[in-house]
Amino acid sequence: MQLDSSGLQVLSLDECLGLLSTTPIGRIVFTDHALPAVQPVNFYLDGRSIVIRTSIGSKLAAATRRAVVAFEADEFDRELRTGWSVTAVGHSRAVTDPAELDRLAALPLTTWAPAGRDHYIVVEAEQVSGRRLTD
Repeated sequence: MQLDSSGLQVLSLDECLGLLSTTPIGRIVFTDHALPAVQPVNFYLDGRSIVIRTSIGSKLAAATRRAVVAFEADEFDRELRTGWSVTAVGHSRAVTDPAELDRLAALPLTTWAPAGRDHYIVVEAEQVSGRRLTD
């Protein structure tokens, strides 16, 4: 087991992807008017790609077109003081290909937000890192 300088366990790529696949909520970090912005989103991990559904006119849809973004998901237990955090960085893209749209629509990706979320954003995870806190 590898530890970082603060004593947290460093996770392998496979461990990071495995943990990402266990939670439906994450945070996407993007640039909005030259400032950093963070938004919670429902997502689905499709291989190494993070798939997000949003509305086509949303601020998120506009800000993430062909942009470098960060994505983070985590889970913590306050009582046990354990948890993990995984961060992915990569290029985002709007999905426009009809065949890919059909494939993504069949994924088990449900949104918590109101209807009208038929625009897909895919983040190609180029850098993935994670840490785990255990007792």
